[in-house]
Amino acid sequence: MKGSTAYRSIQKRGLHIGLLPEMAAAVNPSTPITLDHDLGVLPEVGRHLTVSQYAGHVDDLAARLWAAGVRPDEHVVIYKTANADHWMLAAAVSRIGGVVVNLSPALDAETVRVLLQRVDQPTLLTDGAKLDVLAAVPLADLTRRVLSASGERPGAVALADLAGSPRVRPVVRPIDEAAVITHTSGTTGIPKLVVHTPRTQGIRLLPQWRLLSLMRKKETVAIHVPFVHSRMVAAMSLALLKEYPVLLMREADPAVVAEQLITHRPAFIEALPNSLMEWEGLADDPRAPFGSVKVFSSTFDAIHPGTMSKLLKASGRRGALFFQIYGQSEVGPAVGRAYFRHSAHKANGRCVGWAMPKGAAKVRVVSRNGETPSEANPGYIEVAWDGLAKSYFAEQDRYDANRQGDWWHTGDVGYRTKFGCLHMLDREIDMIDGVRSSLEIEDVMLGKLDELSELVVVQGPNSEPVPVICTVDDRPLDRERWRAAAAGFPQLADPVQFPQAELPRTATLKVQRVALAQRLEKQLQA
Repeated sequence: MKGSTAYRSIQKRGLHIGLLPEMAAAVNPSTPITLDHDLGVLPEVGRHLTVSQYAGHVDDLAARLWAAGVRPDEHVVIYKTANADHWMLAAAVSRIGGVVVNLSPALDAETVRVLLQRVDQPTLLTDGAKLDVLAAVPLADLTRRVLSASGERPGAVALADLAGSPRVRPVVRPIDEAAVITHTSGTTGIPKLVVHTPRTQGIRLLPQWRLLSLMRKKETVAIHVPFVHSRMVAAMSLALLKEYPVLLMREADPAVVAEQLITHRPAFIEALPNSLMEWEGLADDPRAPFGSVKVFSSTFDAIHPGTMSKLLKASGRRGALFFQIYGQSEVGPAVGRAYFRHSAHKANGRCVGWAMPKGAAKVRVVSRNGETPSEANPGYIEVAWDGLAKSYFAEQDRYDANRQGDWWHTGDVGYRTKFGCLHMLDREIDMIDGVRSSLEIEDVMLGKLDELSELVVVQGPNSEPVPVICTVDDRPLDRERWRAAAAGFPQLADPVQFPQAELPRTATLKVQRVALAQRLEKQLQA
């Protein structure tokens, strides 16, 4: 089987992650998969696998889950320590017809309790460390059964004890029924559970399939995204079907990342925007850890032009580019834009891209006040295509409130230029009176002050825009330099400095702006 044949099959029949490893092995059984950590559920297999071995392990884990009593149509919540085995276990659940519910390991016990209750008596697949986190949660009342991928605890069935279970035939879920459920970032409270079907997952591969076609050689793809995220489904699917060697990275420490990049020399890196910001300093490493990278890619949040420029200049590849995709868990990739070495630093960070090729998402901006949307009068950004998520699990009313016919209301505010570029200015919930775009201010100030490692403009207790800043190594801010740089934004209040580690973040490292504003108000009133 060729990768293009497998891709066409997915476009017709949908993406079933339980079948994907087997399909990828049929394309090329020797495609290597390398990890920067040991698998929790199968620590004995090491850090170097072929896709054929990977497919075999997924089949084995599916057999263990079946032996534990998991059956088709059953919801299986996976909440465990961050590890690449999460994706393997999700594929194993899917392989026997179960519905995967991915929960981030960053979620706290109370949030997990609420989501378990919402799913209504699922199987919980976890590990010893997370069972300790959930010690006060009444799992016996909230779940059908508890399985442990690693670590033994009373009341949990250890998958290790089910090794050698008879293999079972795969069960293929209907193309338009729930297959994988992920969750929103939870920046404003309890996350929503987003339902993806085989059809919607397959359709979302289209824009990225074309992007990866830019790579003519079978070079290594490094992936550093949360293993629980819907983006991981697409990233793994595309890389394996394209026969690219895969480096799955969990560790975020720049020193560890540098060693991995130097050893494996990837041509393509996909990572979180905030991870790439954290790795900026590696651009000055004389060993050139980014020297081999032809394409940088990020899809979770807009990234600052200064970060893109530093990374691109650190690449030794001719024609290196940074491809940014704007989207959400609910809509998948909506628009995209490429940035290049000699112009990225001059880019408008609010321009998140243009509509992608035929068959991809359609985007429009609708009025907020009855007047035509424009730069001076931004409107609501909406997206339509067959890749939209099917629903919010157990919250259909919330889903319906955001969907009008074919169009999904993203909750973002922006405008389109006469050339068709979509500019995203702010989340609707984060807008502040007197501020055109908090994100724009952040772009500009981060570009001017190298000592800043993070900047978030939030609404203060008196509705004033307050810049919350973090500095490199948490060094004290030079107030005179700040005032000079911020002269163009007289509406800003004085900056408040926070230690980098104390910023409240989501599972994809976005700053939780509402939580930060609440913390800031308490600090200012103390």
